Amino acid sequence: MQIHRFEQGLQGRIALVTGAAIGNGRAFCERLAEEGALIAIADIADARQTAEAVRRLGGEVLTIQADLTKPADVDHVVHSIRSRWGGVDILVHNVGLYEEEPFELLTFEQWQRMLDVTLNSLFLMVKAVLPSMKERGFGRIIALSSDTVWLGTPYLVHYVTAKMGIVGFVRSLAAEVGRYGITVNAITVGLTATQRPHAAPLSQTILQHILPSQAVHRADEPEDIANVVAFLALPASGIITGQTINVDGGVARH
Repeated sequence: MQIHRFEQGLQGRIALVTGAAIGNGRAFCERLAEEGALIAIADIADARQTAEAVRRLGGEVLTIQADLTKPADVDHVVHSIRSRWGGVDILVHNVGLYEEEPFELLTFEQWQRMLDVTLNSLFLMVKAVLPSMKERGFGRIIALSSDTVWLGTPYLVHYVTAKMGIVGFVRSLAAEVGRYGITVNAITVGLTATQRPHAAPLSQTILQHILPSQAVHRADEPEDIANVVAFLALPASGIITGQTINVDGGVARH
């Protein structure tokens, strides 16, 4: 049996983390850098602070500002990474949009925007990175979803629908690409584990009641999710694919 030269950690692997300017995405970049990965960040926002955090850990980092709902921007991201490092081994897709709206007030434009940001960006990014993963015989696709898909949270019909789409996406794609050494998984996270939308009224209510409903009575932190991301990125997790792992302190138990 051939032993892959990257069996120890992620030394030399190229990890592309989207939506990493703040919050969870920053923690993902730091954790993957600790494992030895080279970090590329793609975000519509300025990600310089995340890049500085990676460099403080001794990591190498590339930042690309882009709107990942636009095919031309996605092509620019992948071309920039190929020009510098040759390809992408790991995609952590963390782009998202959180918005509360009663269904009867929800506009088609809001619905379409949610699908664009959540699902169209995932489609475009995965299409763009798959060729290099197949060339390299190794790939890890990790998409961030939400535990609201298990809870049926009200006033989030467009959000929950889009986030559940991620679950279906990874289940189906995993069956197509496993033969190339590529795994595809999702992580559903709780509200307290994300960049908290403090201005949203429903969020405030959930934050007041979520800890008593958790099996683990402490707030989720970005580092908790980053550890799961790192595990799914490692060669040691190569048999795990098409799965959705819930990381929310046990609010949703499925």
